[in-house]
Amino acid sequence: MNAPPDSPADLARRTLYEPIAALLARCSGAELPNADALNALLHEAAPAARTAAGRSLRFDPSPAATEGYEVCIHDCGLIPTRPDDWHDFFNALSWCAWPRSKAALNAAHVAEIAARRAAGLPGRGPRRDALTQFDECGMVVVSSDPSILHGLAGHAWQEVFVRRRASLPASTAFMLLGHASWDQLRKPFVGLCAKTLHRLVEPAWFSLATAARQRDTDSWLASHIEAGEVLSSPRTLYPLPLLGIPGVTPDSECDDYYRDERQFRPAPQHAGRTA
Repeated sequence: MNAPPDSPADLARRTLYEPIAALLARCSGAELPNADALNALLHEAAPAARTAAGRSLRFDPSPAATEGYEVCIHDCGLIPTRPDDWHDFFNALSWCAWPRSKAALNAAHVAEIAARRAAGLPGRGPRRDALTQFDECGMVVVSSDPSILHGLAGHAWQEVFVRRRASLPASTAFMLLGHASWDQLRKPFVGLCAKTLHRLVEPAWFSLATAARQRDTDSWLASHIEAGEVLSSPRTLYPLPLLGIPGVTPDSECDDYYRDERQFRPAPQHAGRTA
């Protein structure tokens, strides 16, 4: 397993930090950047970032009431960001790398809050549970090979990660959005799992530059969230053991690693989605 980093920049070359690698490389100090520094990164990385209500975004070190967290972001553009907190630091970088998708997630929360209140329904409901799970530990698996997506959906871990391992980088990208997962990957542990959506693309997609892939996937994901086509329930998400992805831990270089059912469980009945 990897040791915890001494600074955010130490994470920049680790597998699964690719969407925020350039931002992490800018954070070379031992301490996490404060809200002002994060706001400068956001302005540079995503100058057009707005909430669905059209509010410009700002990371705010002031605490926010839990009840109004999503509404505060949507209506005011203020994203509560606790000082010296890795979880909130990664949330800030997720807004920088996935501005459209994060705004769409936020808008969907606010719309669902209003809809359930109008209907007199208690609690959060399955849609908000799915939105939260994806925000915290979500990933888009992009592949030009439908058999890879089918294998992941069916928990065919040996097929995908052992027999197809050498060809996997040319056909499949594991694009993490979840800020809690980035925090946990600082010191990964057995059982660490992402909740994923699958996207099938043409092979030419993999000829795009890294930044272009990121922008394209952010646009794709945001449009599907806005249209209500994904994240209706946690059951629509495919679980994926993060320590099985090549490069995350050297332990996975051994074929027998994927026989450990603590992580690599057989497929249950599942109603995930490939778009």
